[in-house]
Amino acid sequence: MAREAALPALRPTTVAANSSLLSGQGARKRWRTPAPGGKPRGTQGETNGRAAGEIYAALDLGTNNCRLLVARPSRRGFLVIDAFSRIIRLGEGVGTSGRLCDAAMDRTLDALEVCAAKMQRHSVSRSRLVATEACRVACNGPEFIDRVAGQLGLPIEILSREAEARLAVSGCATLLDADADFVLVFDIGGGSSELIWLDLTRRKPEWRPGDRVDAMSCIAAWTSLPVGVVTLAERFGSRQLTSFGFEAMVDEVTGLLAPFEAEHRLRQLIDRGRAHLLGTSGTVTTVAGVQLGLPRYDRSRVDGCWLEATDARAVTYKLLSRTYEQRVAEPCIGRDRADLVLAGCAILEAMLRMWPAKRLRVADRGLREGILATMMAEDGHYLGYRRDGAGAL
Repeated sequence: MAREAALPALRPTTVAANSSLLSGQGARKRWRTPAPGGKPRGTQGETNGRAAGEIYAALDLGTNNCRLLVARPSRRGFLVIDAFSRIIRLGEGVGTSGRLCDAAMDRTLDALEVCAAKMQRHSVSRSRLVATEACRVACNGPEFIDRVAGQLGLPIEILSREAEARLAVSGCATLLDADADFVLVFDIGGGSSELIWLDLTRRKPEWRPGDRVDAMSCIAAWTSLPVGVVTLAERFGSRQLTSFGFEAMVDEVTGLLAPFEAEHRLRQLIDRGRAHLLGTSGTVTTVAGVQLGLPRYDRSRVDGCWLEATDARAVTYKLLSRTYEQRVAEPCIGRDRADLVLAGCAILEAMLRMWPAKRLRVADRGLREGILATMMAEDGHYLGYRRDGAGAL
C-alpha cells in the first residue's frame, strides 16, 4: 500500500576519531571506541586526513552490495577520499528461508572488515552506517547486526524504509531538472525498491538546483516495494530467462505499482506536466553504460546523463535477447551482475509502462551521498551539493 511522506528525522551515529583496529587470537579486527575521558586507545597520533579537517563516512549495507564512502567537506560540497564496493549478496535465500545464511554473513563480515580498516586509516570522526532490506526482513537480521558490533565494533543501524526513501532523494537532489514540475525518483535495490514522487511546484521561489532541503519539502508521496533484483531473480530465475519469464516478472511488479498509481494518479500528471524519472541504482547505471557503449564503466560519463525512455527500453530487450555468457561479456555488467540485471530491467520496464515519462536521468549516487550530505549540513559544513574527487566504486 502506498504511503504518504511522513518521514522521520534522521540521526547520524557518531564514531570515535582516531579509532584503532586491534586483532586478537582467532578474532576479527575491531573498530575501537575511545577510552573514558574521550582520548582514543591504541593510536599513534593523528593521521593526515584528520589533521586536514573532519572526516565523514557513510556505509550502505544492502541486500546485494556493501558500499562505503569516506569524504571531507569542501567548498563545492564534499571530496571523496576513499570508497569501497563489494557484491556480498547478503540477502541470498532470504526470500525463501526468511533468514540470512551463514555463507552470506561470512562474505559480509569480510567486506565490513575492509570498511572498518578504511575508516580507521582515515581517522573518521563521524559516520552513519546503515543496513537495509535484507536485515529488515530476515528474522536473524538484528542478531547479525549485533554480531557485527561484537566482532568489528561497527555500530550499524537497520534503516527504516521511510528514512531510506528520504536519503535517496537527498543524495541525488542536484540532478533534479529545474524546469520540471514533477519527478519520480526511484531506487531499485536488491531486496526492495523505493519510489518517491516529488511535486516541484511546491518549491520556494528562491529554490536553486541542488537545494537538498527544499527537495525534501517537495515529497508528495512515496512507497516501498517488497521486491528487488535479488528477490525477483531468485523467484523467477535469471541465467536462462525467456521472454515469457521476463513478462511474468514485469506483471508481478506492475501489480505492486498499481495501488500507488490508483491512489496518486501519477500518470495523468506526467501526461500533462513537465515530468521526468530519476533513477538511482545499479540497474539504471548499467543500462546507461550499455546504451552509451562504454568499453568499461565510467562514472563520469554515466552520473547525471539523460536517457530517452525508448532508448532505455531498447537496452532492456537487447539484454533479454542475449545469453547469460553474452551478458557476462558486456563491460558494464560482468559476471557479478549478469544474473541480476534482467530482474532490475523488469522492474524498470514495469515503471516505464505504468508511468511513460519521455526522459530518464541516471544517478550514480544515492544513499551514501544522502547520508554524507545530511551529516555535513548538520555540522554547518555543507552548502549546496557537488561531489568532488574520486567517484564511487
